[in-house]
Amino acid sequence: MDLLNKRICVTGGAGFLGSFIVEELQRRGCRDIFVPRRRDYDLTTESGVRRMFDDARPEVLFHAAALVGGIGANRENPGRFFYENMVMGVNVIEYARRSEVEKTVVVGTTCAYPKYTPVPFREEALWDGYPEETNAPYGIAKRALLVQCQAYRQQYGMNAIYLIPVNLYGPRDNFDPRTSHVIPALIRKCAEAARAGAAEIVCWGDGSATREFLYVADAAEAVVAAASRYDDGAPVNIGSGQEISVRDLVAVIARLCGFQGNVAWDSFKPNGQPRRCLDTTRAESCFGFRARTALLNGLKSTIEWYAQQPCSAARP
Repeated sequence: MDLLNKRICVTGGAGFLGSFIVEELQRRGCRDIFVPRRRDYDLTTESGVRRMFDDARPEVLFHAAALVGGIGANRENPGRFFYENMVMGVNVIEYARRSEVEKTVVVGTTCAYPKYTPVPFREEALWDGYPEETNAPYGIAKRALLVQCQAYRQQYGMNAIYLIPVNLYGPRDNFDPRTSHVIPALIRKCAEAARAGAAEIVCWGDGSATREFLYVADAAEAVVAAASRYDDGAPVNIGSGQEISVRDLVAVIARLCGFQGNVAWDSFKPNGQPRRCLDTTRAESCFGFRARTALLNGLKSTIEWYAQQPCSAARP
């Protein structure tokens, strides 16, 4: 599909991943891009979704809007994480069908994978068990959207694709310690400790869990490439294919932030999923995506961006 002259709508286009998708589309020459804001279009309501489609009249839709957060936020708000992600996705996909959108791209999550998925995660393993308990409501809600896309493709011939990005990080991420994911949470913790001359930081779990991370600009490139070149109903992993333990990740971030103190581990806090690393061969074979940003370089860019923010400078 040639996206250049299409009317495009990006839900969540003012958010973390969504804003990079918009920039990637613009980099490719797309100009007719509609970005709904929640104050104008509440996508958790059917009326908000309907009004968005009436105003945007999209030919191509990227559904990147989501309620997201780290382990703590998921544990505190399981009902909200399930409901808002489910109702947003169901209504957006349904109205994309009714509006005869030419191409719908739905962004899923690795939290949908079973807790003990063999590493590397292959897309075929998505239904082999229940997700890790701390983020299962979120993961199940997002997994259900894959079923909707596949069912609509089967019954209505809807061209909907479903992508599964791994843990994203980068500039513009959420650094609020109450709701952030692991990398921004650690960057803030280490940067504040370094400025304060603290002797110790405390991290959740025991550091043994492993994760794979993808720089957000690379993720946006993958999403747009899939929109252009992928038209199948099978889900596709989007990742870097590189696994790192949380313990090693903390060590790298502490060094980059200049924190030289001790790292203590609160083993009463959950680790989350034991391991997470994707098989990314389908993305490479189907639409030529391979991550370009090494973790170390991506972390440096993210830390530099965070250091320039007013909220960062205001901290001790």
